[in-house]
Amino acid sequence: MDQRMPAIFFGHGNPLNALLENDYTSAWVRIGKQLPRPKAILCVSAHWYFPATAVTTSTRPRTIHDFGGFPQELYQVEYPAPGSPELANRVRALLAPTSVELDERWGLDHGTWSVLCHVFPQADIPVIQLSIDETQPPEYHYEIGKRLMGLRDEGILIIGSGNIVHNLHTYAWGSRSVEPFDWAVRFEKQAREILLSGDYAPLIAYETLGRDATLSVPTPEHYLPLLYVMAVSREGEQVSFPVDGVDGMLAVQFG
Repeated sequence: MDQRMPAIFFGHGNPLNALLENDYTSAWVRIGKQLPRPKAILCVSAHWYFPATAVTTSTRPRTIHDFGGFPQELYQVEYPAPGSPELANRVRALLAPTSVELDERWGLDHGTWSVLCHVFPQADIPVIQLSIDETQPPEYHYEIGKRLMGLRDEGILIIGSGNIVHNLHTYAWGSRSVEPFDWAVRFEKQAREILLSGDYAPLIAYETLGRDATLSVPTPEHYLPLLYVMAVSREGEQVSFPVDGVDGMLAVQFG
């Protein structure tokens, strides 16, 4: 049997992190050095959020610069990791009877490559992405995520990339230094406590957690990748937080 891989949720924050050396990117580098080398990576990114469940099948996924208004240097970043049609078809089979589109057009968006360029800078590990179906409720994402749990025993690293706290109307994502908002601090603290408790139901039904959750998660796309990572965890498995940051940059690792 292959070594069981951890599963990790990354708060990816500003796309400029791809170019920066800071506390977050330094932590991502450390994570990459500490992880066993995966056979391949399956990433659920906040930035592939559309009305279907799909998986990338290209053997050479393109680097998608899915943002605007940043320095030209950022648009020149390439992350030329290979794809894995084999893993894509395996994911499709595991998610049955859910309909899963095989997509050759999408590539690696910045939710994936802005993190992986620090975690695995050689870009020599196959990477595929699984979309987030925007038409489905949180319970759907958690339930289909559970079907992917066995991939960890096959040497596959499962990553979610988003932000537990993601409110673009209040955060400047690193362009200025601000004190964290009280509601953001409280919600992240509450999320940590729930994760450590092992009872994830309140985080799945996050919309019932009150005003702090509403302010921290005004739209679901950056939060939902966390549910996929929670879903592939095992009962009693160690939970750790290899990256801190109440500005939404928290990382959560299982195993």
